[in-house]
Amino acid sequence: MEWMLPGWILAVAAAAAFFAGVSKGGFGSGAAFVSSAILALVIDPAAALGIMLPVLMVIDVSNLRPYWKKWDAPSSKVLIFGGIPGIFIGAALFAVVSEDVIRVMIGAVALAFPLWQLARARGIVRFTPKGFNPVAGLFWGAVTGFTSFVSHAGGPPASVFLLSQPAMGKTTYQATTVIVFWAINLMKAAIYAAIGIFTAASLLASLALAPFAVAGAWVGVRAHHAIPERAFFGFTYVALALTGIRLIWLGLT
Repeated sequence: MEWMLPGWILAVAAAAAFFAGVSKGGFGSGAAFVSSAILALVIDPAAALGIMLPVLMVIDVSNLRPYWKKWDAPSSKVLIFGGIPGIFIGAALFAVVSEDVIRVMIGAVALAFPLWQLARARGIVRFTPKGFNPVAGLFWGAVTGFTSFVSHAGGPPASVFLLSQPAMGKTTYQATTVIVFWAINLMKAAIYAAIGIFTAASLLASLALAPFAVAGAWVGVRAHHAIPERAFFGFTYVALALTGIRLIWLGLT
């Protein structure tokens, strides 16, 4: 399958890549996966995932320096090791389902994310401080690996584990997600290549989008320290909910 992008789709993808960079740079509450969800509206969902993964990996590398060694090492390790079986479960499922099922899965995650954040904001879901729990970390790592593989949306389950730790500050949290997803995305890339998701055309598209992603990451790192996120969150969550509903509709019809 050739995944060459028409000009208007490439423009949408560039905006999505910039948004992903801003979010993964620390400003956007882990909503970088919206880029894949948006692309999945207009192209094959596997193509969207394949194009965006190298872009996300570029952002990971650009974020390593500003957050270097600011992460929580025990939490990072259990999430990474727990992510391994989750990735393989996602790969096994991915190999046997149709494009429409992939659309529904991406759409369900995109819709669940803003609902989850709304529940947190309204106090419906509360994190009880429990400290570091390696068993819980391995479990949530597996969920992170699975959702990351099928939709690039590993942020929400990782946050459940990280935010339950009372000593997890904003910068430590962000740095931990940076190193965790750097490792998880490396493992995903090997499997994406093995099952044929990457093509020469998709990699060329990723290369074209990389500068937009890096620019977004630069903006995100600085916004993380300087700008309130409430308005940005509101826009992001509405966009995610609408995208999720549309993907589910496309997949079911």
